[in-house]
Amino acid sequence: MNFEPNKSAEKTGEIAGYTVSYFLFTTILFYILFFLKKMPETWSYFHIMEITAIIAVIGLLVKRLLK
Repeated sequence: MNFEPNKSAEKTGEIAGYTVSYFLFTTILFYILFFLKKMPETWSYFHIMEITAIIAVIGLLVKRLLK
C-alpha cells in the first residue's frame, strides 16, 4: 500500500490559489486606482497586471535567494 500524500494535487492547488489571488489583488488594485483617479488615463487593466506581475516575480526571487 502507498501511504504517501499526493504531492501533485497539492502543487496544483498551490498554483491555482496563487493565480486566483493574483487576479483578485490585481482587480482590487485596479479599481482602487481607477476610482481614486490615481491612474493615468491611457492605462488599462493590463498595465496594472504588468506592475503586479513584476512585484510577484521580485517576491519569488527574494524568496529563492533567502532559501
